[in-house]
Amino acid sequence: MKAAENRVVPADFQEHLARLEEAGLLVRVDRPINKDTELHPLVRWQFVGGYPENERKAFMFTNVVGSKGESYDMPVVVGALAASDEIYAMGMGVAVEELGEIWMHAIDHPIAPEFIDTAPCHDVVITGDELKQPGRGLSRLPVPISTPGFDAAPYLTATVCVTKDPETGVRNMGTYRAGLKGEDRLGVRMASRLGGAGGYLHWLKYQKLGKPMPCAIVVGCAPVVAFTGPQKLSTQQDEMAVAGGLAGRALRITKCKTIDLEIPADAEIVVEGYIDTEMLEPEGPFGESHGHVALEDFNMSMVVTAITHKKKAVFTSIISEVTPSESSILKKSAYEALYFAHLKNQLEVRGIKKVVMHEPLTNLRKVLFLQFAQGAPETEVWRGLQGAASLQAQCGKIVIAVSEDIDMHNTDAIFWSLAYRSNPIEDTLLVPHRSGGHGPKSGAGGDSTMLINATLKHSMPPLALPAKPYMENSKKIWEELGLPRLSVKAPWHGYDLGDWSPDWQAFADNAAKGDWLANGDNTYSRRRAGLSPETPVRNVEGGKPDKKSGGGH
Repeated sequence: MKAAENRVVPADFQEHLARLEEAGLLVRVDRPINKDTELHPLVRWQFVGGYPENERKAFMFTNVVGSKGESYDMPVVVGALAASDEIYAMGMGVAVEELGEIWMHAIDHPIAPEFIDTAPCHDVVITGDELKQPGRGLSRLPVPISTPGFDAAPYLTATVCVTKDPETGVRNMGTYRAGLKGEDRLGVRMASRLGGAGGYLHWLKYQKLGKPMPCAIVVGCAPVVAFTGPQKLSTQQDEMAVAGGLAGRALRITKCKTIDLEIPADAEIVVEGYIDTEMLEPEGPFGESHGHVALEDFNMSMVVTAITHKKKAVFTSIISEVTPSESSILKKSAYEALYFAHLKNQLEVRGIKKVVMHEPLTNLRKVLFLQFAQGAPETEVWRGLQGAASLQAQCGKIVIAVSEDIDMHNTDAIFWSLAYRSNPIEDTLLVPHRSGGHGPKSGAGGDSTMLINATLKHSMPPLALPAKPYMENSKKIWEELGLPRLSVKAPWHGYDLGDWSPDWQAFADNAAKGDWLANGDNTYSRRRAGLSPETPVRNVEGGKPDKKSGGGH
């Protein structure tokens, strides 16, 4: 395989950072930066300020403080996994144009991991009563608030959540958000919708057994491991072995200290614990990757049994929310490779040349472009369109086929092709009864494949960007740091779209002030049994009535 030749794949996250810095792709910020109000808004500017993607950087903050006057000796890095395709490709040791090839090869040629007894991720081990002491549990970590002004707590975002099927023993790695609730408690959201999280399927099995589910949340690891977490691979496939396939070698794993799971031995930080399979707890609001704020749902509650980390660990976080973002780039190359392989190899669609997922604002899943060779049979074009729309419930609401002369990254070219190469009455097909997929639940219902009235029809959660005051303040810091001039395009800050309560605003205000523990106390007192994950809180506790939700649950 061409992409596997002469590759240098970082063995851990800090090796990757060193290579980014050597390439001029890492910005160090040594002045005090508030993790609760300034850190994510500052990095967000390179995504909403018209910054060309190939000029985006990773940011390392070495002087992190909190709204309560906390200071942290652990640096925080944002953007180091996927601020750009180039940064993502450096983590894989390949050129950008080889990303699809290396993903397809890794999925087909996994390499089982290698077990070791003594691991760097266990240099520091915190367990027992020490976890419950103020400042010694989760709050000792410099966890940022992703969407100041809307998020109810600091959230772990750059996660690799390791779980294991209790029946088959197959390991799953997923990227799920985890909000701080207490020194030894997290609120974890694993998607329960159709086509959702592999970890949720494990949770259901543990629920039937009447046992809590062991879970290890890895924060900071070799990029090939971090890149595997967000992908929708077969539930029967060991994703650590797929990560080995990406690396071209067996990756090192070790045993957790307090639970029966294996984790990447070279991880920066690991949070071990058990997820309750009976009691669910209100979780959110949180600025989601679908571009709106996810409102309060009853979700999983995790009791932390250990925090372990390297002696000089680096904390990593990702920019998510409205796309383009790190979250979307983390998914993009693997998703596109998966769809192309499905159409070309499984369905054997003749003439298919490329698959591109539209990223800005639409978050990859909703709009897909298929490129066909000139003269491809019309029957094959339609097979490709239908195959792309049906592969995953969450992807392919709108699928557009174009000829190979069209640049699918140029939406103007797409519109030109629509205007001059299609007859809507003959070349458009509307298919009903589509799953709602990944998106806000406000006014949620059924969906369909294709058509197009893009006006706001009902109240929706806030736009998932930091609120205006935080973005304005961080813009001043951006300018003080002498960073490149911003060319600002709307939307550049979050704002209310009608579905937002005073209680959620109070949560967000508390979080920005460093009072997230008060929010955790509030939600702990409201725990309920007998519910499914992602049950909207207001459906149980009352408040604004919802329309009946469809496939989004």
